[in-house]
Amino acid sequence: MRTDNGHEFQAKFHWHVEDVGIRHAYIKRGTPQLNGKVERSHRSDQQEFYQLLSYKGDVDLEAKLDEWERFYNFARPHGAHNGQTPYEALRDKLQ
Repeated sequence: MRTDNGHEFQAKFHWHVEDVGIRHAYIKRGTPQLNGKVERSHRSDQQEFYQLLSYKGDVDLEAKLDEWERFYNFARPHGAHNGQTPYEALRDKLQ
């Protein structure tokens, strides 16, 4: 598993994943391009989800996040997958 150097991925997380047999490596500091797919996903989240929220009126953020995740993975075509959804791309890869 490769992550950035965010506080959420430091010692406690690092040793937990290592303990269950998952090798964890950090990308070089200041090089988000080494984590390009994740960074692109963050940009989509920002542009297509967070910017459309009204935080004063959006009480059930968790439900909205669940809905966004289902849409993003099962209904939204992705250029990186030749117009397929992530689900379709994974399904085809596993067949």
